[in-house]
Amino acid sequence: MPSRKISDCHLLLQPKLRKFLTVCTSESIDILVTCTWRSFEEQAELYASGRTKPGRILTMAKPGQSRHNFMANGRPASLAFDVVPLRLGKPVWGTAGNGIDDDPTDDDKDDLELWQRVGAIGESCGLDWAGRWKRFREFPHFEIAVPR
Repeated sequence: MPSRKISDCHLLLQPKLRKFLTVCTSESIDILVTCTWRSFEEQAELYASGRTKPGRILTMAKPGQSRHNFMANGRPASLAFDVVPLRLGKPVWGTAGNGIDDDPTDDDKDDLELWQRVGAIGESCGLDWAGRWKRFREFPHFEIAVPR
């Protein structure tokens, strides 16, 4: 099972993830971290979906190519994490709605707006949000650059 532990993130990512969670809380957004580090075997299972196994394609990264698979000094040191916002305790996976706008009456049901707010918070914390990627957009995914 993939890790959800902040301690399984790279030391450069941990403070950014903590800040992200703090800012989300301060803006009344409940967040569940669904994955920090995952093994090569778990990555292979995700990569097989939509290719050699039924389902839709879930990732473009083969084992060892995902920022979730990064290791440092023989220990998990994920450079990425996945989240899902919660509304009334239930995960919001969809992106229905018209996004951030000047209409406050739809804020409690506009899934796209919720994700856009979550993404903007991540970016303000120095994270790269995959919700802005041109190719294979992933709203739940945040990462940092590979340290050199």
